[in-house]
Amino acid sequence: MEIPVEGATLYVEVDGPESNPALLLWPPGRCTLRVWDHLVPRLTARFQTVRIDVRGLGRSSPAAEADTQYTFEQYARDACAVLDRLGLRRCHVWSQSWGSRPAIVFCATNPERVISAALYAANVDLPDVQAQREGTRRAAELRREAGIESQPAPVGINDHRHPDDVGKAMAALRKYRLASVIDRLTMPVLIGTGSHDPNLASSRVIAETAPNARLAVLDAVGHNGILEHAELALRTFLDFHDVLAAAGLAGEPER
Repeated sequence: MEIPVEGATLYVEVDGPESNPALLLWPPGRCTLRVWDHLVPRLTARFQTVRIDVRGLGRSSPAAEADTQYTFEQYARDACAVLDRLGLRRCHVWSQSWGSRPAIVFCATNPERVISAALYAANVDLPDVQAQREGTRRAAELRREAGIESQPAPVGINDHRHPDDVGKAMAALRKYRLASVIDRLTMPVLIGTGSHDPNLASSRVIAETAPNARLAVLDAVGHNGILEHAELALRTFLDFHDVLAAAGLAGEPER
């Protein structure tokens, strides 16, 4: 569906029964919501998934003020507007890589709407792209040596209607001091970061700072766990939710 929000038109997909708790999925950098296609069919047994193409990416159209709208605060407001349109009061969150940045802002500024958050490859510092690439290559070598096969990336993860806006949308990471809000992540938080991801150093600090956070190091994974080792990424996420369920914190559908 398409939902107008503050001058933009956001493309949204919802999957799974309304009787399940909602799960808001934030994609990694420069990726459309298609990046979750291989995982959504396995998530809908427990969740109703909500995916949004960030304004300016995928099938979402930006507002006319293209140079001023690309901020994490705006992306958080966009997510709230989509949840309101869908009649969802609260949700779980799962994010990957760059997507963990706007997810942190969404969770920190709207804690009453978030049941739990799984922030994969979370980092509050500027990215070291070269180190990310090198770590991802080394992790891939280790998986090959262990006989772990990586599946192809879903089709369409880099198809954008407005390609000139993609870089502008990604540049939001330079406009917000993420470290200033980590202590406001009061919900249960899982930080899932690859053993060969340079973001791991920042992830450790986040896990130590957020009041109810824990770190899971994904073995033989680089910067993008949901694509590099989907089975491990998913198992770690579901194990986190098994613990929440056992503690009575899984959440009910709230509309």
